[in-house]
Amino acid sequence: MRTRLRRLWIEGRAVSWRAEIRDVMGSTDCHRCVRLRIWGTGKTGQALQVDLLSTTWGTPWTPCTVDGAYPTPADVRAVVGYAVRHGWEPDRRGGTFVLSEREHAAGFRLPGFLLTDRLGGAGGGDPTARVVAAHSTSPGG
Repeated sequence: MRTRLRRLWIEGRAVSWRAEIRDVMGSTDCHRCVRLRIWGTGKTGQALQVDLLSTTWGTPWTPCTVDGAYPTPADVRAVVGYAVRHGWEPDRRGGTFVLSEREHAAGFRLPGFLLTDRLGGAGGGDPTARVVAAHSTSPGG
């Protein structure tokens, strides 16, 4: 299946981005995770990659079965703004700048999502525990 590449204008710059829906296993549940990749100067420029763990919780079914979380253009703008402030160079050629859970989770805020390192392997915190904690600290949670 081909993934659609989208375009978005951010502060006078056209960026291209795509989002791939995936699942990640936690200690007790499966959770939706979206791998977001963004390019500021086309596919030859330095890519920005972030794995977003959905904080959807509290349904009678497993979250990855019914979760419809997907990043909006406003979410992409927020990710780009955070990444530029923390070292992403969109004009640089080649390579990938990763917003990792290990390095950025404490300062990164995006409603409905957390950073995760679980798509890259077993690193990072347990997705179920992190989602439950985020849900319990949110207003109305």
